[in-house]
Amino acid sequence: MSELDELRRRRALTEDAARPEAVERRHSTGGRTARENVADLVDPGSFVEYGRFAIAAQRGRRELQELIERTPADGLVAGTARVNGELFGERAACAVLSYDYTVLAGTQGALGHRKKDRLFELIERMRLPTVFFAEGGGGRPGDTDYPVVSALDVRAFALWARLSGLVPRIAVVAGRCFAGNAVIAGCSDLIIATENASIGMGGPAMIAGGGLGDVDPDEVGPIDVQAPNGVVDLVVADEEAAVAAAKRVLGYFQGSIAEWSGPDQTPLREAVPERARRAYNVGPIIETLADDGSVTFLRERFAPELATALVRIEGRPVGVIANNTMVMAGAVTSGAADKAARFLQLCDAFRLPVVSLVDTPGYMVGPEAEATGLVRRASRLLVAGGALSVPLVAVILRRGYGLGAQAMTAGSLHEPLLTVAWPGAHLGPMGLEGAVRLGLRKELEAIEDEEEREARVREMTAAAERNAQALNAAQLFEIDDVIDPAETRALIAATLAAAGPADRRHGHRFVDTW
Repeated sequence: MSELDELRRRRALTEDAARPEAVERRHSTGGRTARENVADLVDPGSFVEYGRFAIAAQRGRRELQELIERTPADGLVAGTARVNGELFGERAACAVLSYDYTVLAGTQGALGHRKKDRLFELIERMRLPTVFFAEGGGGRPGDTDYPVVSALDVRAFALWARLSGLVPRIAVVAGRCFAGNAVIAGCSDLIIATENASIGMGGPAMIAGGGLGDVDPDEVGPIDVQAPNGVVDLVVADEEAAVAAAKRVLGYFQGSIAEWSGPDQTPLREAVPERARRAYNVGPIIETLADDGSVTFLRERFAPELATALVRIEGRPVGVIANNTMVMAGAVTSGAADKAARFLQLCDAFRLPVVSLVDTPGYMVGPEAEATGLVRRASRLLVAGGALSVPLVAVILRRGYGLGAQAMTAGSLHEPLLTVAWPGAHLGPMGLEGAVRLGLRKELEAIEDEEEREARVREMTAAAERNAQALNAAQLFEIDDVIDPAETRALIAATLAAAGPADRRHGHRFVDTW
């Protein structure tokens, strides 16, 4: 047999077809193999694989031929590729890594760690956006070829964390993802997870070993826990949907597209109820302002009083934050501030302009709110806004009150490149009824009759509302303009075009994991 024939034979052993039983077991649970997911993600013929012939470091306890046949790539398929090449050409270059659950349950082997080290260094050198399929059981105790005591000198986690803010990193999690695999996901910028995912810093064996009882793997960190608590950014049905979502999300970080279409903007004139206390869903407003079919909402189940979304406006990728009055009247809570602040960091790191849609009564206050660490967590949003170097456009949809409104506009109505309001908007230093009760406290206390006192509050609140109208704020140049809602999209696009490329005011900044 020639050397080329031997190469072909050995190469064939690394493909799924060489292990039909393992593949069938995977398919029988509704899953796909690592190579199937990679093939679905990348442009045909573009994948350059690294470490294909690596095997598990278990020569001391298993036959070499068995390792070659059953542990291809040491359970980690990795390399460079193009994704969305038809849209972005040379900008489509990326790195792709996937743990292979059909190989020792996707555990992290000795050579797999070395492979990650190699890829992570190349990702930094080549500035490659990265998609990492992170399913797997964490560290592998069965590798015996290399003497270790703690294995804590492994560099992969440091190298992966160091990439924060340098390149966009998207983790995809289907099924079980524990320990080191979960850290790979947790250090990523965005996590896309399937409905059947279970994500945890320790798997069942670690939990039991710590004396914490026996836990089913699927109950360690299921999606009904990890989505509402903010761990997962995007929840999808299955691996096919996860790959499609990864391609879509990666595209926002790959740049603008030439072909786009936009919705009719006239419905925005009726999008906000006239009644100040009536709630409405801000999602359709975001979808109307964005290009057709371009919106991806993130962390929808976490802090739903604030919406975050990646969108396109005239082909340009843009980040959107928006108060959602359907929950807590759109108040800025600790969770909402965390969610918005981290999203602003993400946008700033990867040069995405931001649009802020404001309709908030301000920060949530009171003893229960303070018990959540509000003072510190609420201030995160102001600090993140103050650090922004990408263009910001703010639109006051209805209410812009107090410090919460300032936080939604990077600290001041004059911080965004453009701050505009819709005709029915009102602005004030705090909720207007509260301002009346506070400012006229002595006068109100002097009115003995309760009905008369409340009538006076209503009268003065109505006067305050008239004074707080957006046109009055514009007369004093507190905001830049009051606009027809149907003009909003065009004004945003024109402002972002005038801004040109963002001028980074800071050096490398990492993106918080939370």
